[in-house]
Amino acid sequence: MVTSGRTQGLAFRKMHGAGNDFVVIDSRGRGAVVTAALARAIGDRHRGVGYDQLAELRDSDDADLTLDFWNSDGSRAGACGNATRCVADLVMRESGRDTVSIRTTRGLLRAERRGGAIWVNMGAPLTDWREVPLAHTQDTLHLPIEGDPAAIGMGNPHCVFFVPDAGAVALDTLGPRVEHHPLFPERTNVEFASLLGPDHLRMRVWERGTGITLACGSGACAVAVAAHLRGLTGRQVDLVVDGGVLRVDWRDDGVWLSGPVAFVFEGVLSPALMDAAL
Repeated sequence: MVTSGRTQGLAFRKMHGAGNDFVVIDSRGRGAVVTAALARAIGDRHRGVGYDQLAELRDSDDADLTLDFWNSDGSRAGACGNATRCVADLVMRESGRDTVSIRTTRGLLRAERRGGAIWVNMGAPLTDWREVPLAHTQDTLHLPIEGDPAAIGMGNPHCVFFVPDAGAVALDTLGPRVEHHPLFPERTNVEFASLLGPDHLRMRVWERGTGITLACGSGACAVAVAAHLRGLTGRQVDLVVDGGVLRVDWRDDGVWLSGPVAFVFEGVLSPALMDAAL
């Protein structure tokens, strides 16, 4: 990967997974450089680069790399399945291997290349109210919120609604309202899903700290888990999102996620942008 010093600017890559777009910064060998202010500056789609999440690679003592995630509002993201797959693809191409281990705040994740597809194990779903987390004791499969949503943790909180037509939902108004619901002390990602057929769902998402996105990997995992727990699907589910199709396979060893990965371009952030973020 390309790296550069502060005086030359900061090298980055732009990638996406089913339209879920990311800025990827490689800080291995030099230490983390991203701050909340810099994440906001880069995330500005008019004055910066723009992204749904930023992924920063760092060195790791017990994995191939450590991966940190940022939202475009400068807040931290605890998990990001599509960004993890994008970075896994880069590192596997760099190393010539078909597996990679990635340390995140979610834990130690394993990614694999299988027949050209990138899969990542996002770990076991969190269904206890303390782990999601929620503000108080609650049945996570039936929250006391209009629409009877479920709460699932995938290293970040998700609130999943099952509706007749996900495409008809006013996501721009309902998303932020639910994101800031007092039941979620750390805010929440919000998904609306409808059943298209056996093990086939349509999903739209509002991501906390970002807004409407074309896809969400951890959200797809949360929706698939909630759908199975409610008896709507099996444990292998295809999800049609606004940017493509994601596949989830909930196995005994965790929730595996797969979908498209695309490299878009690489560039260098100017020192002026970085100085403006100080």
